[in-house]
Amino acid sequence: MDIAFIGLGVMGYPMAGHLARAGNRVRVYNRTPEKARRWVQDYGGESAATPREAAAGMALACLCVGNDDDVRSVVLGPDGALAGLAEGAVIVDHTTASAGLARELEQAAGECAVGFLDAPVSGGEAGAVKGALTVMAGGDESVYRRVEDVLSAYARCVRLLGPAGSGQLAKMVNQVCIAGVVQGLAEGFAFSEKAGLDTAAVVEVISQGAAQSWQMDNRHATMLEGEYNHGFAVDWMRKDLAMVLEEARAMGLELPLTQLVDGFYGEVQAMGGARWDTSSLYARMLARN
Repeated sequence: MDIAFIGLGVMGYPMAGHLARAGNRVRVYNRTPEKARRWVQDYGGESAATPREAAAGMALACLCVGNDDDVRSVVLGPDGALAGLAEGAVIVDHTTASAGLARELEQAAGECAVGFLDAPVSGGEAGAVKGALTVMAGGDESVYRRVEDVLSAYARCVRLLGPAGSGQLAKMVNQVCIAGVVQGLAEGFAFSEKAGLDTAAVVEVISQGAAQSWQMDNRHATMLEGEYNHGFAVDWMRKDLAMVLEEARAMGLELPLTQLVDGFYGEVQAMGGARWDTSSLYARMLARN
């Protein structure tokens, strides 16, 4: 398939690479042109000066940028991807953004006879590099079926979860669950240390039982070493949790644990940990105890 990929950050760079390695013709755009040129050196294909030029003549345009405003800037307007796509093409937005934006873009794309899916991902940079992401999609089933196999180039699970916005709502569920698990780990490890236990040995044991989680398996060692310069940044998590809490308020739903942990992440930011991994909740526990 002829594919445009817009946004070559820590996630988008390897994701676009998997598409190229799978035999697709890929044209990339990045706000920093040097990164786009480096991608072409690594994977072949070509780069473009604007999102519109990247999308011109392509059957599919994938994007993975920062937030709602970033998505609008690369999709809408005279230089946006939508202006470059022909009728019948598809836009897949892998950005973690708002459900409202997904519905807005589906309408804008539909007016141009272009399909749209909101399709945020989970799995982090490591999952992107390994091609083992989880893709949570929202949109029309007929559009989804046209690109499902293509998205599998960088995913081990791709699933349509409902109409436009459903992918973003599912990603919010993902972030709520992660926030609660990481706070539980931070408190559990702090308790273990205060009790004088060998926490690494405790983790080795309890990770074989009901307490096991991805976060425990992949983050316990770096948490115990105080290493946080990797992974999913606190700033990004707070952006995501702000969207969760906004949606919850609109639903009339209380999320007390999520609100509490969001505040804890605010404390981590105040400690200078804005770019630390989300597992840095443990650093906050140690600082307070």
